[in-house]
Amino acid sequence: MSEPPNEGMRRRQFLTLAVKGGSVAALGILGGKVFIERLAGVPEDARVTASGQPRSWVMVIDLDRCDGCGVCTTACRTQHNVPVGQEWIKVYQVSDPEGTSYFLPRPCMHCENAPCVAVCPVGATYVRKDGLVLIDHNRCIGCRYCMAACPFNARYFNWDGAPELTPEEQAIYSPEYPVVHRRGTVEKCVFCAHRADKGQLPACVEACPMKAIFFGDAREDAVSNGREVWRLSQVLRERGGFRFKEELGTKPRVFYLPPEGS
Repeated sequence: MSEPPNEGMRRRQFLTLAVKGGSVAALGILGGKVFIERLAGVPEDARVTASGQPRSWVMVIDLDRCDGCGVCTTACRTQHNVPVGQEWIKVYQVSDPEGTSYFLPRPCMHCENAPCVAVCPVGATYVRKDGLVLIDHNRCIGCRYCMAACPFNARYFNWDGAPELTPEEQAIYSPEYPVVHRRGTVEKCVFCAHRADKGQLPACVEACPMKAIFFGDAREDAVSNGREVWRLSQVLRERGGFRFKEELGTKPRVFYLPPEGS
């Protein structure tokens, strides 16, 4: 397949490392260059680090940049053919106790200690080696225990659609890219697993006009929005990064950077 127009230019821009408040030149020591090249589209196995370890995918959302435009929601819906009302990433306007108002995008948190996995009676919800929480719709029986267990309300029941896939649909089905929505099953954000496996950023990250959403590998200590690359540990420390409802102990893989003044 030929390279899309301007792809070379985008790669060069992506490889121009910029970090808010510091340099990430040391990422090369951590294998960061390999990580960056893979996310930029170099055809290598993006599912493992340079040392062969499984990825540990995480997302960082900069609330100081998010303007609530909802482009991330539209991009996700388009990428996955998500039914209206079941948006996998929703943007809420919230206010903190100090009165600061800001927008908070909320995808699935892909928790390390995911309650949805623990309650599924048929093993339809599972965790990949890279930390992504996925659903095998061939096994899902629609009991909705996982929906009741999720403290983030990030799961949705399919009331519409066909109850079974056609042979042609089944041949291309995968939990990483469940683009056909099956009635009687539960679905949610998958962190665009099909794109991550090819070294591409999730659709919401790529589409965000404010470049507020970052995606990357905790093992490499690097996240990117396609234009900038940040050292994960550094930005979480310097910006006071937090996880939504962290007190529940689910260990979300989505981190937030608070808005200025919050």
